[in-house]
Amino acid sequence: MRKTDPFATALRDVSAALGLLSRLPVPLDAAAMHRGAAAAWAYPLAGLMLGGVAGLAAAVALGLGLPAQLAALAALAAGIAATGAMHEDGLADCADGFWGGWDRADRLAIMKDSRIGAYGVIALVLGLAARWAALWIVLEAGSGAGLAALMAAGALSRAAMVPLMAVLPHARDGGLSRGVGAATPRAAVLAAAVAAGAALVLLGWAAIPAAIWAALLTWGLGALARTRIGGQTGDVLGAAQQLAEIAVLATLAA
Repeated sequence: MRKTDPFATALRDVSAALGLLSRLPVPLDAAAMHRGAAAAWAYPLAGLMLGGVAGLAAAVALGLGLPAQLAALAALAAGIAATGAMHEDGLADCADGFWGGWDRADRLAIMKDSRIGAYGVIALVLGLAARWAALWIVLEAGSGAGLAALMAAGALSRAAMVPLMAVLPHARDGGLSRGVGAATPRAAVLAAAVAAGAALVLLGWAAIPAAIWAALLTWGLGALARTRIGGQTGDVLGAAQQLAEIAVLATLAA
């Protein structure tokens, strides 16, 4: 019987996580493509890399002599380009569906609709404004602080998705989340440990309140999703990432 190489499996999981959560040109073999929820533990590692992309954009902007507010804008643009705005789309869809529908079926239908409504626009504007303002403050301390903050926020916010995948049932029969599958409690714990360890290295003790606020917002969204649509979807997971990132950046800016 052929033994499984743990290192090779871990690399496949990181590739699968990046392939799912980003638009980066990641090489994916057949084994990685079929890892599904088994690769969820690696979401924080993907988040570290995506945060690094945004942080490097901010560092370049600062190096060119641009002020912190424009460097923050550059970081946001780079992060959105790297992910294809998939998480922002989830936040907007959740805002439209949760508050625009009268019942579960209506809310799920609205969330699946490609058109955006007033609630979605407001959520996007407020979410982007919150991230931009917090990043602006953080980047006043320099590119190193910005890079650390963005990488930690990337890891913690992607880790926030995994417990929802493990605890909440799928709200609909199809969709991206259903296709990926349900994460195991072990994957959720491992993702949290990876993200917490990375955040502690990058931020020191400041990682603790940041992680707590991210967890609280994730729990609140999960409770709301269970009440509104009976579980989670890919949009809910994207909204969780956005709220957790805002929580981390706002905590570091305070």
